[in-house]
Amino acid sequence: MTLEGYRRFYAEEISATSNIRNRAVVDALATVPRESFVGKGPWTVRGEADFFGAPRQTPDADPRHVYHNYAIAIDQARQLFNGAPGLLSMLIDRLELQPGSRAIHVGAGTGYYTAVLAQCVGPTGSVVAFEVDEELASQARNNLASMPWVDVRNADASSSIGERVDGILINAGVTHPLNIWLDALADGGRIVLPLTVAMMGTIGKGLLVLATRHRDEALFDARVLGFVAIYSAVGIRDESIAQQLGMAMRKNPYPTLKRLRRDPHDEGAGCWLHNDRFCLSSD
Repeated sequence: MTLEGYRRFYAEEISATSNIRNRAVVDALATVPRESFVGKGPWTVRGEADFFGAPRQTPDADPRHVYHNYAIAIDQARQLFNGAPGLLSMLIDRLELQPGSRAIHVGAGTGYYTAVLAQCVGPTGSVVAFEVDEELASQARNNLASMPWVDVRNADASSSIGERVDGILINAGVTHPLNIWLDALADGGRIVLPLTVAMMGTIGKGLLVLATRHRDEALFDARVLGFVAIYSAVGIRDESIAQQLGMAMRKNPYPTLKRLRRDPHDEGAGCWLHNDRFCLSSD
């Protein structure tokens, strides 16, 4: 089988196992060369069976090895991995991006999933990618040079974005949604938030929350997509909220969320995580 054939099989397998509904995501997985974003092989990889053990190496540098549903180290010393495509592709799929959409990617790493986003929106759309690590941002900029509709910024995404967007993928563990992210969403726009507490050094665990804006800037639809272990974001976490989040998860680790609220209100029985910045509620 050719490398292109491996890439297409990988894309279709991810589509089936992760319930990918947007064919643009599948075609992006079949098109973007993952080997161009993860350095030279052999590669250090981590799959579900390796979660409690050490990562392992591919037997050689054949690029066919990168087309499996596992994370690939881009800086093993810092536990930085190019995340598992089954999870990240599902999150991109839930943003429901179309050709011409505008998207933001926070935590771009070396740019692989930024490229998947960019392939989904096409040259009539746009992607702004934020990466706080200068070296990784430089690599991402080089890797994405063939996609001029992608703007890679070496920043933590805490400053104004300056335009309305249709989808935001936060690809690092955060404690809360920044107001500038929620303000940037157009009507019907969606944001994926990994809300995590520190567990293993730089790695946090928590909930994946999808929030959707419908006209009202204060009330967003919200639902839990699942659980995640992910590298913690740098510079945009709030440890006081992290403590609240940890208590909320211990009290109810499986919340049925319906709303992300920014309107002033007293904490009630339906408030799972409530503070003066936002509230995640089952009401």
